[in-house]
Amino acid sequence: MTLTGENVTLDEAQSRLNPGSRPGPHVLLTVTDTGTGIEGAHLDRIFDPFFTTKAGSGTGLGLSTSMSIVKSHGGFMDVSSEPGRGTVFKVYLPALPGRQDLGAEATFAPLPVGHGELVLVVDDEASVREIAREILEAQGYRCSTAADGREALSRYQEQRGDVQVVLTDLAMPNMDGAATIRALREADPQMKIIAASGLGSDPGLGDLSGRSVQAFLAKPYTSEMLLQTVAAVLKPGSSQA
Repeated sequence: MTLTGENVTLDEAQSRLNPGSRPGPHVLLTVTDTGTGIEGAHLDRIFDPFFTTKAGSGTGLGLSTSMSIVKSHGGFMDVSSEPGRGTVFKVYLPALPGRQDLGAEATFAPLPVGHGELVLVVDDEASVREIAREILEAQGYRCSTAADGREALSRYQEQRGDVQVVLTDLAMPNMDGAATIRALREADPQMKIIAASGLGSDPGLGDLSGRSVQAFLAKPYTSEMLLQTVAAVLKPGSSQA
């Protein structure tokens, strides 16, 4: 896989080919791989939510989420692929010419830190679990993980009385997030719970609103978002959302 970055300028013609974009300076990020490529029949659908060719293992949300992030910054994405020869993704993001380096004047609030509190992270995507675990442990929390609701309840029973907050995805196989939250609430009505989802209109949110969770995290979330949310939920006196 090759990653490159360069400064480019979009003209009027290029801008018209990509609705929502504007002519002018852009940063172009290119991701090139030498993998199996994407079949032509699939190429027009890869950004559709829930479209996946990974039977039984994919959610079909990765590229859809990536496109949403790029569009939120005023950019767009192009993709070209040839079966057996690899794929090229090009990400165009509007540039801000002339912006001064903030340098020493920049001030950043320190990230919240934990004091050994145990966080149970529940997500069927191994990469999400691992990244969340690394972020939390780097900031002083302890972390336990589970791949679905059933495993989460098993972990909870093993560490009952020690788990102080649960972060659970909503869309999971076997036992989804909504069912997991209901089971945890039955076991411990006072458990602090954070729900996470890559869908802003997840059907499970309606069942949770106002009674079951302390906070909601939209995926993909940043380290700052995760740490601030966990710290806010663990803060004494925090109430349910």
